[in-house]
Amino acid sequence: MKLFLDTAEIDEIRTVNAWGVLDGVTTNPTLFSKIKGKTYDEVLQEICAINKGPVSAEVVADDVDGMLKEGRHFAKLADNIYVKVAMSENGLEAMNRFRAEGIKTNCTLIFSANQGLLAAKAGASLLSPFVGRLDDINEEGMNVIRELVEIITIHEIEAEVLTASVRHPRHVTDAALAGSHIATLPFKVFQQMVHHPLTDKGIVQFKSDWETARAAIAANAKG
Repeated sequence: MKLFLDTAEIDEIRTVNAWGVLDGVTTNPTLFSKIKGKTYDEVLQEICAINKGPVSAEVVADDVDGMLKEGRHFAKLADNIYVKVAMSENGLEAMNRFRAEGIKTNCTLIFSANQGLLAAKAGASLLSPFVGRLDDINEEGMNVIRELVEIITIHEIEAEVLTASVRHPRHVTDAALAGSHIATLPFKVFQQMVHHPLTDKGIVQFKSDWETARAAIAANAKG
């Protein structure tokens, strides 16, 4: 399963990219709103220069012509830009027209397998169900991932399921077990995946034991 970072923070992207585990980046207007002193274009170009995997840039227009105008602009910024379009009737039309133009898209705000199927048929390259937000309303978000992965597999549809709205490491494990092609994670979840209390404790213990052994060797040498 590919792992994307869900952020617009350049330092976070550089950090995870240096670990050698980053396959792409997803952004949205909310994430960009936290960035000061740069335009969205500048942020996207900087991200694309750091990581050559897919970088999702979201349109904010809700009419077809507006989506097409914004999406075409984003697609010209870098070869690895995927235009992110929200699931809607206008969004489906826009994604279909983007496909005809050779522009790859990421359909966002998917909350059912049926929505994902429609997005795939319209031409979306990435299908992004939001598991955390479904969990928030007492639905099983991972069920949508399982259903959509099975639909894509059975019918050999050329689209990838991207698990989004990931809240904790267990979501990542469950997404991988469900066959999700991609999961996009906040920086905090990447960090949580790295660490485990027993790992951290073991590192401290090994270092302490090493220092004790070195001190004993030094004392014996003096004696």
